[in-house]
Amino acid sequence: MKRNYYCLVAGLQDITLDIHKLSTGQLEFREELKDELHPNDYQLVETLFLPYDNENLLNMLQKNEEEFNPMGVYSQSVLEQNIKEPTGELPQYMNRFIEAYKNNEPVFPNMSSENQLAALFYDYALSLNDDFLSGWFKYNRDLKNLLTALVCRKYDIPYEYQVIGDDDISETIRKSHARDFGLTAEIPYMDDLINIAKKDDIQEREKAVDQLKWAYLDEETFFEYFTIDKILAFSIKLGMIERWLALDREHGSQMFNELLNELKSSYKLPESFTEK
Repeated sequence: MKRNYYCLVAGLQDITLDIHKLSTGQLEFREELKDELHPNDYQLVETLFLPYDNENLLNMLQKNEEEFNPMGVYSQSVLEQNIKEPTGELPQYMNRFIEAYKNNEPVFPNMSSENQLAALFYDYALSLNDDFLSGWFKYNRDLKNLLTALVCRKYDIPYEYQVIGDDDISETIRKSHARDFGLTAEIPYMDDLINIAKKDDIQEREKAVDQLKWAYLDEETFFEYFTIDKILAFSIKLGMIERWLALDREHGSQMFNELLNELKSSYKLPESFTEK
């Protein structure tokens, strides 16, 4: 039986993807939830922020001079300590990646370090005993895989090692040469995604993808009036809005160039896992 949070949900700001001002940010909302939610439900909220920890962990292992992202669940000191020696504080998938990286033994050969860590994370997220979260992360993974493959096709970039996961859909994306990968019957948004991939403006493409995600969240929580699922969806939406409020036209061009460079380099240099 899911817990209901009547007052909390009733007080949430009415938001849309194109809203111009938020009353609270995603991180501030997470801090508020720490005192409002049952501990088990709050752990589900934290799962949404683990990709930021993945980003921080990878930057630290690769000794990139990137600023530490405070959106993650774990502090810099905790990550540093666990890189030296596991303490049991981190999810097991992180410990597995750290050990593999330090021993120069890729978990998924021929994949970039970023994709290996992402694959481990998705395996973890999809195994969660929560239908909404596991469904959300599967939707995200499938959508990202499909869009990546479509964009790679457009620019004649091999994408076999860009596709994450070992389920039937992931394998089909890797192997199929059909326009829709033969997945239109299984993926209701396939035609939309094919049209989105045709867009040359990357910001238009990204906005269209977020609109698909927004619609998915609305559909999945339509009858979840006051449950944790409604709160999780709201937090995800806050993250989308914050991202768009921070973007400008110039950054969109930069995003496009970074995307292509990342796709090309991770295919040409699969041994990048060993770069330290």
